[in-house]
Amino acid sequence: MRIEEEYKKTGYFWLPEKEDNKIPGVLTIDDGGRIELEIVGHFDESVDFLNDNEDLSRIIGHVEKDGLVTLDNCFYTKKNFSFGGISKSKILVHKVLSGAAWDKDEVVSFNTFSFSVDCLDEWVGISGINVDNDRESRTATINYNPPEKISLLLDNGMKLEICFSYTLPGLTNITEAKITQRAYFRLESEGLLDLSDFTVVAFKITNLMCFAMDEIVAMKNVSATSYELKRDGEKYPASISVYYQSKPFVEKLPKKNWHDMLFNFGAIKSNAQQVFNNWINAYKYLSPALGLYFSTKSGAQKYLEGKFLSLAQGLETYHRRTSSETLMELDSFELLVKEILKSCPDKNVDWLKGRLMHGNEINLRKRLKRIIEPFKDHLGTSRERSKLLKKIVDTRNYLTHYSESLKGDSAKGRELWVLCQKMEVIFNLHFLKVVGFDDEEISGVVRNCYPLKRKLQEI
Repeated sequence: MRIEEEYKKTGYFWLPEKEDNKIPGVLTIDDGGRIELEIVGHFDESVDFLNDNEDLSRIIGHVEKDGLVTLDNCFYTKKNFSFGGISKSKILVHKVLSGAAWDKDEVVSFNTFSFSVDCLDEWVGISGINVDNDRESRTATINYNPPEKISLLLDNGMKLEICFSYTLPGLTNITEAKITQRAYFRLESEGLLDLSDFTVVAFKITNLMCFAMDEIVAMKNVSATSYELKRDGEKYPASISVYYQSKPFVEKLPKKNWHDMLFNFGAIKSNAQQVFNNWINAYKYLSPALGLYFSTKSGAQKYLEGKFLSLAQGLETYHRRTSSETLMELDSFELLVKEILKSCPDKNVDWLKGRLMHGNEINLRKRLKRIIEPFKDHLGTSRERSKLLKKIVDTRNYLTHYSESLKGDSAKGRELWVLCQKMEVIFNLHFLKVVGFDDEEISGVVRNCYPLKRKLQEI
């Protein structure tokens, strides 16, 4: 989660049902969403203060500007004790809900969840701002018509909206007129749901944006509402700001233009609902492959060899999850195994069963060949594709087993980097297919997306 403004606020904190024991402290949320509470002393003032069984599942606080906050899933990282002096303890917090306080065992549930991601305005590409300049008369007219929100129905029963917030110029400012517009996502459920139900879907949507923009982008400006939670005297539900260490995240703030993306909202406008549903539903069977792919994009793999192995494993996993192809028919294989085991000495049967367990699976080269087949026209000549497959297989085998016989055939340095680029492209082309792009639309992406085209041209 990206924290755009420094969050470091002082206040008083206490355990639920122990409001009389308020302790001063400082709540800090770093960019990335890591949350730490530093308090004076500790919450347990009994003589048994050395125990580690203190229940910190929920802490309530009242901080400057924000008012009431609820801190969930907390534990000490540093617990100091002082006999007469001042000591400080540190607590790691999993999640902060800013704007209200929940009791110890009270269920936290919402029916809306709003969030934005880096570069979302550039991806959506819709603006209600219109500027008309008349250079001859030296006048300018600025009009703003808020764009209509875009509503999409998800297969999980939620409604996803692409909304637009905006600010207009103040009435008394005579030297500046400023209009701002920001796009954001809003998930809505008819009934109340646990916060995790929303964050799981938001994570998948954020990853879709990472894929579409070909860049790791982070969530930001997260809030939630419940029709049961309203501030005193107010008609509308109270907005609760939500903070947690969401993934993916990179420290560097990305900058993307629409022509640097695989596709933007305009490219899927006519079938956006199906695209979002296809992507979210794909996690039911492609979650391991998606996780491996995004781990290589987010910097989880610090070395090129690790990135290559994750991409190779990801492609192999992708084929396993999308194809049931085997070397021979299942009945034929089972009959063959039965015949082989008949002639095996009893003492070696268990060993042989282990060897034959995966004997009907096709090898990595065949899996890669099947994966490449739908997009072979984009991946060079038959000779170039064969060379690519051999290099991937040899390099994977060497980096997995470090066999001296394969050392000379494995890729190193720039050649290894180029292999990673090619494997990313294969993932990209398949993910485009997953979300619903047809062959013609995929060819259009290959022609018009500069980063993808550059990866294909690397030699």
